[in-house]
Amino acid sequence: MTRIHLSKADVTELEEKYVLEALRSGWVAPLGPEVDAFEREVADRVGVGHALALASGTAALHLALLELGAAPGTAVVLPTMTFAASANAVMYTGAEPVFVDSGADGNVDPALLLEAVDTLRREGTVVAAAMTVDLFGRCVEYDELADELAARGVPLLEDAAEALGATYRGRAAGSFGRAAALSFNGNKIMTTSGGGMLLSDDEALIDRARYLSTQARQPAAHYEHTEVGYNYRLSNILAALGRAQLSRLDEMIERRRAIRERYAAAVADVAGVELLGRDGARDDADDNCWLTCVTSAETRRLDVDRAVRHFAAMEIEVRHLWKPMHLQPVFADSRAFVTGASDRLFRTSLALPSGSALSDMDVLRTTTALVQHLAETA
Repeated sequence: MTRIHLSKADVTELEEKYVLEALRSGWVAPLGPEVDAFEREVADRVGVGHALALASGTAALHLALLELGAAPGTAVVLPTMTFAASANAVMYTGAEPVFVDSGADGNVDPALLLEAVDTLRREGTVVAAAMTVDLFGRCVEYDELADELAARGVPLLEDAAEALGATYRGRAAGSFGRAAALSFNGNKIMTTSGGGMLLSDDEALIDRARYLSTQARQPAAHYEHTEVGYNYRLSNILAALGRAQLSRLDEMIERRRAIRERYAAAVADVAGVELLGRDGARDDADDNCWLTCVTSAETRRLDVDRAVRHFAAMEIEVRHLWKPMHLQPVFADSRAFVTGASDRLFRTSLALPSGSALSDMDVLRTTTALVQHLAETA
């Protein structure tokens, strides 16, 4: 059987056309007109003033944190339920990561994040930034966070790596806070193979990040450097791929949404099992449906380790949710404000194949395997 992947890149003849035209243009060196156009188009899509195309979403987070003041002797508060890149970017700056637990939908608990910020500030710690992560393509509850952080003088950095195309109360993911980061990694909602973007309405922040991302080269006739920079820019050819993908973003989101509805129907009558985020508090109509996850309140009902083995035997890739950062050996000594919510989600939730390139037969195979597994654990 052909293996079904979790989120395989959806590439068509349109992407071939864009990349071939970029190659034939002669702009094979790192920057060029495709990069400029890609930055404008993404900024317009998200509704922000400025965008900077970079080699990865991690690079975008790193540069943003530097500009927000993250440095040794400061702290950055961020969700524990996230991919390691979010926390790694904090470590690059020398700041201390402080992890905060999840709410029911997996996204950071806003009240607990504010409690962490207040506790640190009372103790005399400088909180350089609070980072949110729009998990699996679902925006954080920004109404409960943005104004409160602003009142405290703590800048908000939005890690929207998984959420391009999602919205929150009519506002696009990637438009919240002082700056936001997108990822175009190969498994994301759209891809440039590898790549990312930094977004902001703050032109000075983007200009400074642009300077640092090109090895901090001074505007001189020769190579002149007065500080350490980074090799973080996206190539012109990969930007061409991104432009083609961006033109298809809405149709790819709609396909992922249709797949999610198939999964919803498959578990509709299964007691104790539901889609992550469909808990009645808020629907998922504004999500980009990057990954659809099933969850249960009972470990026995959805034994994730057993499920992974079950699906692997059928050549279907499924995964645990992100292992919380406070449980990762590398961050064992880091401070965390936890309630046990992310631990439970990690033990009792499963990410299902969700890519827009999946065929109807792929989805049928997956739903059949899912129903079979749940029947065996009933």
